[in-house]
Amino acid sequence: MSPVTAGVLQLLALIAALALAYRPLGDHMARVYSSERHYKPEKWIYKAIGANPSAEMRWPAYLRAVLAFSAVSVLFLYLLQRLQGSLPGSLGFVSIDPDQAFNTAASFVANTNWQSYSGEQAMGHVVQTGGLAVQNFVSAAVGMAVAVALVRGFARSRTGELGNFWADLVRGTVRILLPISVIGALVLVACGVIQNFAGIHEVGQFAGGTQQWNGGAVASQEVIKELGTNGGGYFNANSAHPFENPTPFSNLFEVFLILLIPSALTRTFGRMVGNLRQGYAVLATMGIIWVTFTGLMMWTEFAHHGPAFDIAGGAMEGKETRFGIAASSIFSVATTLTSTGAVNSFHSSYTGLGGGIQLLGMQLGEIAPGGVGSGLYGMLIMAIIAVFIAGLMVGRTPEYLGKKIGTREIKLAACYILITPALVLCFTAAAMALPTPGNSMMNTGAHGFSEILYAYTSGANNNGSAFAGLNADTQWFNTTIGIAMLLGRFLPMVFVLALAGSLAEQKPVPETAGTLRTDKPLYAGLLVGTILIITGLTYFPALALGPLAEGLAA
Repeated sequence: MSPVTAGVLQLLALIAALALAYRPLGDHMARVYSSERHYKPEKWIYKAIGANPSAEMRWPAYLRAVLAFSAVSVLFLYLLQRLQGSLPGSLGFVSIDPDQAFNTAASFVANTNWQSYSGEQAMGHVVQTGGLAVQNFVSAAVGMAVAVALVRGFARSRTGELGNFWADLVRGTVRILLPISVIGALVLVACGVIQNFAGIHEVGQFAGGTQQWNGGAVASQEVIKELGTNGGGYFNANSAHPFENPTPFSNLFEVFLILLIPSALTRTFGRMVGNLRQGYAVLATMGIIWVTFTGLMMWTEFAHHGPAFDIAGGAMEGKETRFGIAASSIFSVATTLTSTGAVNSFHSSYTGLGGGIQLLGMQLGEIAPGGVGSGLYGMLIMAIIAVFIAGLMVGRTPEYLGKKIGTREIKLAACYILITPALVLCFTAAAMALPTPGNSMMNTGAHGFSEILYAYTSGANNNGSAFAGLNADTQWFNTTIGIAMLLGRFLPMVFVLALAGSLAEQKPVPETAGTLRTDKPLYAGLLVGTILIITGLTYFPALALGPLAEGLAA
């Protein structure tokens, strides 16, 4: 069997598995967020934090709860790292430096999981399990809660109430993320992923000395890192490390986990707004982009450009031989089209055009299917923009799901789509203009520029993957990428929740013969075109200086 055929079969198997899980998981999540019942463990949590889960919140109160919880999380994780040297289970590692502790705390709370350190050489068991793994759960639950709040904005009318953040946070963690993670961790352990609290030990004799590894609760952290579209590996090699991702099956299973909740949330959306066809339209838009990007990535990496490529069967540099080009390409697209950031290959070693596909996937806003929660609300913002454009074409007030898209709504949507590009391009320009940041680039020319552009694109879009040729463990990059991650995560949430509140207050508009049908293939095509045009107009000059210049020169 040829590598290309094997890759296509893996892709089909992945789609089939997602299709089987789509309906039951999507319906389950809709029931979770619509239920008025509180389980006993959940009541204990509410009592411990002093929250009333039955109290409805308007968007300012919902936003304050999101920001307060996240601020406390950043502070807790920062202090945990700064005190690591005094904690048990630290494996002898010292406390983390202030700039790196800030960067890591911002990263994991923002669901980015950008790492400027080697996990196996810096973080002990307490920080890994009590800090980083906990944030993998709750940061994902925060994203899901904000997405559900926006869906309620579409579903409700004549009220500004969007639900209760604390109830959404706890239910998302207890009823969705934890059960799937338990099952997924057992599957990974069966595949060979390690799960222990072993210390540092020698694994063998080699020429010139010995090699040492430390153990860890890897399987339990690996599953939520993928399921919660977090990223961040226990080991520096991330999902290319055999302790995290040992076999081709575990590799495909991890991709399945990455795409599972973001794709199923479209079913939840359709169920909660009372129109499943709307969810299918959003899913179709996501699917078109994801399949197209995967096909393009496989084509660029299998294309032969010289004898070395011919002998290897494609661009094998930086890829694990146990996965090959096809599985690496599928994983790469899945991780850059979501906010995951996990990698099973060296992104910097991809072809110039392959690196451009990775960058463009993040620059789309990671909406195909996107991050847990953030993918859905990002796509719904784009849906509003597309409806507005269609309304301008025909001279009619735009409507989406029975809600008018007026001046306030379109301003909030416009602010949402502008904030992340502003962060990416401004920080990239500053890093290229100043003398010191450039010293961190391993390469010069177009590829060196791509390293900087990739770092800020990954940080501001809450992805967390890296081109890896860049030395990001400096005060400049730790601080500026940390700021980009926090602003890129929480500023868009301000606009999303404000938009949700505005929509919830509206009176439903009855459908007429002139209403644009947003559950039809024509609209899905318009939405895909809107996403690509907006992203292209925003980022094309930067892409032309980096991956496009490198790819065309090859």
